[in-house]
Amino acid sequence: MPPTAYLIYIMSIQYTAESDAMIPNDVDVVVVGAGFGGLHMLYSLRKRGFDAIAIEAASDVGGAWYWNRYPGARCDVESVAYSFSFSPELDAEWQWSERYAAQPEIQAYLRFTSERLELRDHIRFDTHVDSARFDKESATWTVACDTGLILHARFCIMATGPISVPILPDIAGIDGFEGEIFHTARWPQHSIDFAGKRVGIIGTGSSGTQAIPEIAKRAEHLTVFLRTPNFTVPARNEPMSKERLNEWISNRSNIRAAMWRGEIAGAGDVHMPEELRLTRITAAREFTPEQRLDVLNRRWDFGGAVLQGSFQDVMTDEAVNEEVAEFVRAKIRAIVKDPVKADKLSPKGYALGTKRLCVGTDYYETYNRDNVGIVDVRATPIERLTAQGAIVDGEERPLDILILATGFDALTGALTDLELTGEGGESIRQVWENGPHTYLGMALTGFPNLFLIGGPGSPSVFSNVVMTNEYQVDFITDLLVSMRANGETRVSVSLTDQDAWTDKVNDLVKSTLMAKADSWYVGANVPGKPRAILAFMGGVSAYRAICDEVRTNGFRGFRREGADSAACSGESATAS
Repeated sequence: MPPTAYLIYIMSIQYTAESDAMIPNDVDVVVVGAGFGGLHMLYSLRKRGFDAIAIEAASDVGGAWYWNRYPGARCDVESVAYSFSFSPELDAEWQWSERYAAQPEIQAYLRFTSERLELRDHIRFDTHVDSARFDKESATWTVACDTGLILHARFCIMATGPISVPILPDIAGIDGFEGEIFHTARWPQHSIDFAGKRVGIIGTGSSGTQAIPEIAKRAEHLTVFLRTPNFTVPARNEPMSKERLNEWISNRSNIRAAMWRGEIAGAGDVHMPEELRLTRITAAREFTPEQRLDVLNRRWDFGGAVLQGSFQDVMTDEAVNEEVAEFVRAKIRAIVKDPVKADKLSPKGYALGTKRLCVGTDYYETYNRDNVGIVDVRATPIERLTAQGAIVDGEERPLDILILATGFDALTGALTDLELTGEGGESIRQVWENGPHTYLGMALTGFPNLFLIGGPGSPSVFSNVVMTNEYQVDFITDLLVSMRANGETRVSVSLTDQDAWTDKVNDLVKSTLMAKADSWYVGANVPGKPRAILAFMGGVSAYRAICDEVRTNGFRGFRREGADSAACSGESATAS
């Protein structure tokens, strides 16, 4: 180790030891994660008088937006909608510079949030939670970290994010590759010089779609190793105009209310003309073919992930979905000049929206560049990596840099990645061996005093995640405040209520095209992961109504107990 690096290492150890000494070993609540959900949870708890601390593996706030700093990383929800609504101060003091904010601005927003709300002194950075174990007798969680820090807390809240654990591909010879390898979800802090380099990228999901155009501008040559092409739509990103910003400031309360009612998806239609936005609640058959084409063209030109919501039945009627899918394929053929490339880039064999709809800038146009090539690895897989490149179809393709945009172990990965052990001694990994089961996407049987934010069984990735997080934070905070007022120290959920909710989540998907798809929405991208729908597809409006009813009825389904008292809870949630 070079002397300078060694000095920094020693200083970091000293700082860690000093920092640990400053943190109390017993708190009311440990929040794991300091992204959107973790920051709001920490703020909400401390505002209501709880002694709470957040543990964050990164060196700063941001969650996924700290780690995903690859070229082109950008939000695919309009910036104004991808922001907190709970704080008038944040609303008044922060202004977004673009329609779709880039990673540096989103992380800066979250850093600003942590400073403006005075949260940073209550976050332990550069600290990874290795294990959390529930003690039945004391009804507390013991949280152990890689720094040696051990915390004992009454409650543990996992705000680890739905897409935070990256997947590494299993490619023979990868350890012997002498070039540089980077994963989009663990991008280094320093900039990477692509000039004069032969670059390969594996993966064309959201991360790959955003990174490819930016890397192609700088690299000598870019080879895209393409297995399953995704449906990609243009963002139409632009600087935030004064007119659009003023419109948001004047109408944000009404717009946010419409988002909660499900009238605005929030993915990209915040400023969409009302007559175009309303097509999403109308069946396609109500329009003539010419009118449907006009709707699709206008939504394509408007930009953002709005094609999936063009009509009410896009995700339930195969013929309607195919019409929208063929519309996108026609756009690809019109944009990409080489018909062979266009065919390789055209998604086939699955319905639009059953894999995440990608939002990009000049994505298809990039394949018209002379320095960009495609290798169809479904037809000719990568056989192995050598020291200098990749062997495909018996031929070595020289590479200086290999980028892995290979996605995540979504929704469950961050939880099963650590030793999270319930009252019966079983880990969450064991309990979810055949698929995740939760109650309302926020709690699970056998793990008392544990809550999830953005976890499986919640709207999570099928919604504006910030909105869903905010609702869950409010719900959990209100439950803990109610428990404190009643002198209750333990809360759990029954297997009956958990099974009823899981059945509901599974039943919702049966009437949609999602049931037939192989995607990370059902865990199909992780070898050995049980196939199960990972999120609630009913929408945030329906989810909120269900949870509001549970809350109104004394948090029905949550069994609450005092230190020396009998159970104090509403009747079973399955009773209704």
